[in-house]
Amino acid sequence: MSKFAVIGLGKFGFNVATTLFENGAEVVAIDNNQALVDEISGRVSVAINMNSTDEKSLKMNRIQDVDAVILAIGNSIENSVLTAVILKKLGVSNIFAKVDSKVHGRILELLGVQNIIFPEEQVAKQLANSLLSSSVLEYIDLSSGHSVVELVVPESWVGKSLQELALPTEKGINIIAIKYTAQNVTEDGENIIVKKINDMPGANDIIHDNDVLVLVGPKSKINDLINETSKKG
Repeated sequence: MSKFAVIGLGKFGFNVATTLFENGAEVVAIDNNQALVDEISGRVSVAINMNSTDEKSLKMNRIQDVDAVILAIGNSIENSVLTAVILKKLGVSNIFAKVDSKVHGRILELLGVQNIIFPEEQVAKQLANSLLSSSVLEYIDLSSGHSVVELVVPESWVGKSLQELALPTEKGINIIAIKYTAQNVTEDGENIIVKKINDMPGANDIIHDNDVLVLVGPKSKINDLINETSKKG
């Protein structure tokens, strides 16, 4: 089981922590506000009232043993930076840090934090891309210069196999999953539509109408593909 620590239980940290836990992960939630700790208690594995700039407390709670730390302190750049320093000192290499300004993000980058999350910027970019193309359901920029996008398949792709589509070779973009709907029958004999995901798509898989492809590739190539498919419709 994956184990995560979420430090800072504002709206962002709270939602990340509870969503990870709801999806089967072990989650340690940390904040120095007892009211927030009480609110999330029972919705994560462990909820702790702690000052995250206290190195001894972090070490005692084995933060260094988690798979990743989500640093979601938004009300104090100083505490965020000090916590990041301690996490790096304890040997935590996989840190995802929420920042509220470019300066905040740049300071953490200089400290060696590679996964910087700017929620407002991400939401703005996703909205802009959604407005430019109705086929874009989600758009996420990665710190590596790549982007992940959920794209409703254009009509011209329907009926083709992934091999025929040849996105990796022709566009430099990889398909990492296909989301689709299927009809199931309940125990009472009722027909229902369920959402499914093929997270190991193969070359012979056929694309169907209303499928959603999860794509990853260089940002420029992802944008080119969005523009191309928007024009084709």
